[in-house]
Amino acid sequence: MRRSLLALATTAALTLAACSSDEEAAEETTTEGSGEIVTLTVGASPVPHADILAFIDENLAEEAGIDLEIVEYSDYVLPNRNLDSGELDANFFQHVPYFNVQVEENGYDFEHGEGVHIEPYAVYSDTLTSLDELEDGAKVSIVNDPSNQARALWLLEDNGIITLDESVENPTIFDVVDNPKNIEFVELEAPNLPRTLDQVSISIINGNFALEGGLVPSEDAIAIESGEGNPYANVLAWKAGSDKADAIQILDGLLRTQEVADFITETYPDGEVIPAF
Repeated sequence: MRRSLLALATTAALTLAACSSDEEAAEETTTEGSGEIVTLTVGASPVPHADILAFIDENLAEEAGIDLEIVEYSDYVLPNRNLDSGELDANFFQHVPYFNVQVEENGYDFEHGEGVHIEPYAVYSDTLTSLDELEDGAKVSIVNDPSNQARALWLLEDNGIITLDESVENPTIFDVVDNPKNIEFVELEAPNLPRTLDQVSISIINGNFALEGGLVPSEDAIAIESGEGNPYANVLAWKAGSDKADAIQILDGLLRTQEVADFITETYPDGEVIPAF
């Protein structure tokens, strides 16, 4: 296994039945007695995606006939571009709504597996202990990509801060129809949200970037997204027609085994990452 950090210049519930079926699927697609190890180059966000992949590579992959080379990305753009160009065999960093937007906007011929885990969105503040303390005209930082921005806005709406246009499928800050506190939105790249928390009243931050910024959702958040019925589960994605399709299916099955579920819950005991299977 090789795990590398890609330096970027651009800005960039559990059920045993489900686990058992995925384990069986992984076993069924293992290279049949050939002894051949297939290397997969997989792009991933550092936390928790790359950590989960590293666990698989160190504990499950060899027996299943695969070896992982993990390339870490600190943005949400390059992993899909590099998958499309053939630099990656698969990537593991995105949820299905973001995947769908990217495929539609860029014409990618991608496929994806089933949900692996959820990283709850949460509201953080250096100065407030409750959203009730949010003052008129407060600055609120929010991610600038459309699908994740909608998710962040829904969290604010659920907490009574704003009202969104119900007719818009993926609302942006321009679809806020009621803003009683006259909050001022500050749009930023996702990795910059925890870094600039001291410059705003509140920030709505995705789980993996919160973790990278030293924030623990269950301890530091003043409002948090529910995991129940959450459509934002993260998935493995790959290019349709890949010549490593069998090996990719093995990896996709391994991602939803009981061993991985246990690793997630033991590594993130405060609910900052939740198995989605």
